[in-house]
Amino acid sequence: MKPREVLALCREREIRAVDLRFMDFPGTLKHFTIPVHALTEQSFEEGFGFSGSSIRGWNAINESDMLVVPQTDTAFVDPFFKNTLAVTCNIQDPITRENYAKDPRNVARKAEAYMKKTGVADIANFGPEPEFFIFDNVRFDVNEHESYYHVESAEGQWTRGQASAGNSGYKVRYKEGYFPVPPTDTLQEVRTEIMLTLLECGVEIEAQHHEVATAGQCEIDLKYGPLVKIADSLLRYKYVVKNVAVRHGKTATFMPKPIWNDNGSGLHMHFSLWKGTEPLFAGSGYGGLSDLALYAMGGILQHSAALMAFCCPTTNSYKRLIPGFDAPINLTYSYRNRSAALRIPVHSTKPASKRFEYRCPDSSSNPYLAMSAVLMAALDGIQNKTHPGQPLDKDLYDLNPAETADIPKVPRTLEESLDALRKDHDFLLRGDVFTEDVIDTWIWYKSEHEVENIRQRPHPAEFAMYYDV
Repeated sequence: MKPREVLALCREREIRAVDLRFMDFPGTLKHFTIPVHALTEQSFEEGFGFSGSSIRGWNAINESDMLVVPQTDTAFVDPFFKNTLAVTCNIQDPITRENYAKDPRNVARKAEAYMKKTGVADIANFGPEPEFFIFDNVRFDVNEHESYYHVESAEGQWTRGQASAGNSGYKVRYKEGYFPVPPTDTLQEVRTEIMLTLLECGVEIEAQHHEVATAGQCEIDLKYGPLVKIADSLLRYKYVVKNVAVRHGKTATFMPKPIWNDNGSGLHMHFSLWKGTEPLFAGSGYGGLSDLALYAMGGILQHSAALMAFCCPTTNSYKRLIPGFDAPINLTYSYRNRSAALRIPVHSTKPASKRFEYRCPDSSSNPYLAMSAVLMAALDGIQNKTHPGQPLDKDLYDLNPAETADIPKVPRTLEESLDALRKDHDFLLRGDVFTEDVIDTWIWYKSEHEVENIRQRPHPAEFAMYYDV
């Protein structure tokens, strides 16, 4: 839409408030609201002021004034608040009017621009499969004298022995939650409402279903599309999921591993490159892929340890990446094999369907940064003709240690991923997509505010292991 079309939409839908939204550096959606009469055609150029020093990882207080600039193609009518239009914004410096380097959306826009400049491709399509949990209730706290969490889920296996009038006995066993029908699947109505609400908000959806884990693990898949558009859609996706859950008296989380000893939540990324209407990944090589696709896989595998600082950006992420829970731990690729870091789907032989799936990322990631980093690694592999090596078509979880000794492994902690990013990030700097300041700030913020936060605090499991030493 053009600015005047957005304003016409406001009149048509009797909009009275405009919610201006953007994503902060770590990946949380932020907003403030203006009356509709403040939104003019000029404001789509001039923007609106706010304090950048109050946003995590952004400007210092002596340079806090910044601008949000509404983007017309992101406007939608908010389904949760009456007469409200929501618009995603870019961030600019009010003096120079330059796009802000640490605005995640700006990083994604530069990644797309760099890709086009290389001449390799015109479009980088991503098809994300976000997983999340919906719980009935959650309680947690951390302070000087206690640390705990408590999750409540009516369908969780651990509730089958509870004496309550609402206990039907239909429970999801650990790792047996894939595709059950109601009444075992207690969230069909909630997921369908989320799906339909997303469609109303302009987010294209392919399917929704219960996922493998007990206690309400869900997946609602987005239709593939260009990087920035899909990252915008993922912001809208999380917003809708959380608000529909609350409307049903429940709570949703995209935390990668909230339940011990069961599957965690990933954000599998289906990825392909196109030039105009021509898919570039179809060919006669392994899995029906082109050499270009294999080189893209080579780049992603080569840089995966560093990529995971953005794709698996929390300390909790690495509790998901352990053997036996459908999450990849070996950096290899395969045809059909879901235990590999990169999987080549076989659902269709059509050239337009040729893609591969990067299975390492999880739903806690900032989608603008994570997908931009993946694209940059793929382009690096293509430019340097990095071959991914030999595929591994066996079940990687069942191999003995000798068979996997030479296969690179995913990092075991966030600290390891940040160290890898510190050593391997030149490929991200090309085209000024990521800057040294962006990389340094990311490593500093994650190290000081998350890695050290966990390192310093006693863990409840430590009491169970060590209290009587």
